[in-house]
Amino acid sequence: MAAPGNPARRRAFGGGDLNGVLGLVVDNLSILAFLATALIGIFGMPADIVYRRMFPGTALGVLLGNLAYTWMARRLAAKTGRADVTAMPLGLDAPTSIAMALLVLGPAFAGYKASGMDPVAAGEATWRLGMASLVVMGVLKFVLSFFGAWVQRSVPRAGLLGSIAGIALVLMGFLPLVEIMRVPVVGFAGLGIVLYALVAKRRLPFGTPGVLAAGAVAVALYYGLGPLGLLGTGYHAPAAWEWRLGFPWPSLGFIAGLPATMPYLALILPFGLLMVVGGINVTESARAAGDDYSTRDILLVEALATLVAGVCGGVAQTTPYIGQPAYKAMGARTGYTLVTGLVIGLGGIFGYLSNLVELLPVAVLAPILVFVAIGITVQAFEAVPLRYAAAVVFSFFPAIARMLAIKLGDPSIVDPARFGALYADASHGISELAVIVILGNGFIITSMVWASFVVAMIDGHVRKAAGIVALGAVLTAFGVIHSVQPIGAVYLPWLLDAASRTLVWQFVGAYGALAVVLLLLSIREGGARKTV
Repeated sequence: MAAPGNPARRRAFGGGDLNGVLGLVVDNLSILAFLATALIGIFGMPADIVYRRMFPGTALGVLLGNLAYTWMARRLAAKTGRADVTAMPLGLDAPTSIAMALLVLGPAFAGYKASGMDPVAAGEATWRLGMASLVVMGVLKFVLSFFGAWVQRSVPRAGLLGSIAGIALVLMGFLPLVEIMRVPVVGFAGLGIVLYALVAKRRLPFGTPGVLAAGAVAVALYYGLGPLGLLGTGYHAPAAWEWRLGFPWPSLGFIAGLPATMPYLALILPFGLLMVVGGINVTESARAAGDDYSTRDILLVEALATLVAGVCGGVAQTTPYIGQPAYKAMGARTGYTLVTGLVIGLGGIFGYLSNLVELLPVAVLAPILVFVAIGITVQAFEAVPLRYAAAVVFSFFPAIARMLAIKLGDPSIVDPARFGALYADASHGISELAVIVILGNGFIITSMVWASFVVAMIDGHVRKAAGIVALGAVLTAFGVIHSVQPIGAVYLPWLLDAASRTLVWQFVGAYGALAVVLLLLSIREGGARKTV
């Protein structure tokens, strides 16, 4: 009789693994491309800092995580004697990576420049902030990996999935859709193929993977029509190939960035929390597909990969992907995670990832992000009982406010002096711009609070809903949610100026009044039940 491990070893890499590599590499490449486009193209950060400092450490996290998951899968195959064990896919988390670029790193870089720093110094400071943010998330995920089940029980699924779906819908879906329509001939064609193959689930000629076909058509249109002048100013000739070597050596640079994380903790900490819960969910998904991984081990690998990436200069966290059963269905086993880890990890070190990113404009890659955004949003409704759908929808509004605040806070759209005047205008109550900005600040936690208290009311736990709303009042008082500082910083309310304190107490009072109303309703309901 053959040894238990032999079947798995005989098939180290097969056709299904090749499909898996294409999907997983493109997923990671698209996120790196958006990160670079946002930081370099939108905020003007020096390219060398992004490609030589941020990319290598970020890619190292993908390499280490995939190596660990490959080893775990082969260990499981040897233990069970099965040849069909599929490794857990790991890569950069799209919603939080995009949010890090648009909500933390980009605005921080703009703030550093506004304070008088030159672009290189501002980029270095932003890089250290990104490192520190990743270390904070890694430490949080490491601690919570031992309490994953408790976290999952404490926050309703509607709150967790609703908050991440809000990010997906408006930041990961709408903003890339805008980029698609800036070069519509290219982007819309690619988006149509993605929707045809991955949403409508129609078979493409020769069984071509949807992501690969969409990218190929979009690239052909971009480089075929662009040089002819048919894409207007949307076409930019590719830069010459350049080997941007960057070794992700461990560094204590993150320590200097730790103080700068304080204004962004209301974003950074939920990012880590969401990945822990997501890790629990994907492990359960893999278990249902037949591969029984240890939830704690999956979470620990995710946490340590993020932590090491941060110490080595990375700025975007890794996560196990939810598509493990899909990779299993396409025939992928353990080779695809090994090869993906090597392609991405070595690409960050030797610099060819940056060249690929420059060759693939956002209009080519954005359709993939739109598809992922659709998938995440749909999942929020499919994985939550129908009676909680209203709570999921309600949790979207803070994310919409945040998206509007990002656009209105762009100096190229609204002049900063005009923005400040509109924000401070209190002639007819709180200004509309101030409401949008304050509602959007801390939006992830706000979404969780809002969805959680609505779920509690739907379940008839009105007193619990009052307690959740009261917690919202406390969080509001210190700027964890609804910060009155335009940049979303946390604070001690008694140290604010008089105008800002007035804003704080109005929002705290709003939560307090609602908590009292709900408490009175719970007393009434209790009395009514006793009467019956």
